[in-house]
Amino acid sequence: MSAAPQFCFSFDFDEWARLARTDPFAFEARRLAIIESYLRQFPPPDQRRLRGLQFRIDMERRRARTPMAACLRLSAMMWDSLLGTHGLKTALEQLLGQPDCPSTVAHPATARTTSARILPFRRASHRPIS
Repeated sequence: MSAAPQFCFSFDFDEWARLARTDPFAFEARRLAIIESYLRQFPPPDQRRLRGLQFRIDMERRRARTPMAACLRLSAMMWDSLLGTHGLKTALEQLLGQPDCPSTVAHPATARTTSARILPFRRASHRPIS
């Protein structure tokens, strides 16, 4: 896949957050327009693959009940593309002639769950430090 030849996009988090709060429909329209302008810079075969990936991302976001759940789903997707059976790590190991190397990084989506004690965070008082 070739890199996008020219894509300039300055991201102002506060502006996007304000738009998402005040006008979610405008936020979504703007998000889709930027994604589309980025994808159009690629040749058609690459656009097809990237649109497929964007479709998967959008579906994971829709399936999630909360924004945090969407974030976790997308994070798992990224980890899988790196460490999964057909991930980048496996491809690089095969390219270097090192198949079946033990993974040095645990895959969060498949890591064993252990119990933990969750500590509550209390809001810090805003007292001046003396």
